[in-house]
Amino acid sequence: MSGESQPSERAQQMRDKAQELEQAAQHATDPVERQRLQDKAMRIREKTEREEGRGSGTMDPM
Repeated sequence: MSGESQPSERAQQMRDKAQELEQAAQHATDPVERQRLQDKAMRIREKTEREEGRGSGTMDPM
């Protein structure tokens, strides 16, 4: 139940992970590895956006 009460915390963790992957991609010397890291970061960001979009309907309408 605590996971549902803290969706923004999970989203922040996912954004942090995506940022770490992007930084690793910037330092990667292998172009294939760089692309893999960038793609993974992008997928995490997209998933975070989708999850945040679903959770936005739980706000108090007032």
